[in-house]
Amino acid sequence: MYRLIARAFLLLLLCAPAQAEPEIAIIALFRNAVLARIDGKEQMLRAGETTAQGVRLIAADSKEAVLEFEGVRRTYTLNAAISDSYQDAQTPHTVTIAPDAQGIYWVNGSIKGFQVKFLVDTGATLISMNRTHARRLNLDFKHKGEPAISKTASGDDEVYVVMLDKVMVGDIQVRDVRAAVHDSEFPDEILLGNSFLQQVSMHREGALMTLSDRF
Repeated sequence: MYRLIARAFLLLLLCAPAQAEPEIAIIALFRNAVLARIDGKEQMLRAGETTAQGVRLIAADSKEAVLEFEGVRRTYTLNAAISDSYQDAQTPHTVTIAPDAQGIYWVNGSIKGFQVKFLVDTGATLISMNRTHARRLNLDFKHKGEPAISKTASGDDEVYVVMLDKVMVGDIQVRDVRAAVHDSEFPDEILLGNSFLQQVSMHREGALMTLSDRF
């Protein structure tokens, strides 16, 4: 009798319908993160995280994402239909930035054609860099810059204010941008300050920051 009951229970388990696979569309791809629309709901997912629908992000980069559902892994690329509709609704040049694990926004760009990595700093008045950065960018800041004093957490710091003829973030280009070069090794990173940010449109949706051309 017990064997019959056990067999019947096993048959019920085997015949039970599997959970329907959710509809997934990739909206934006980042390093180890993805913005996806899962069953109609937009969600930001980081590597190792699992959604309420049971979708887990295994890995992601700027080209593709690997998602797992009920033990099955599939590779996804940016959804063409969503990408086209977003492009129509946005200005021609748009950059979407996701924060890192510490909540810091990093973005690749260029100064005078030299590739750089910016730390987005909405509290910085100007684009700011140290003297090593400036020398790598061939900025003759001591002869062409305007001397000034910058107030920092560690005290006063001598800076030179220079004019950058072209600064780019993604395909967004801004000309004649003021920058402060510290005659020291501060700051550690090149700060993307308000002398650039105030010349573009910036908004946030959840954790994502979006920069776009301002016309």
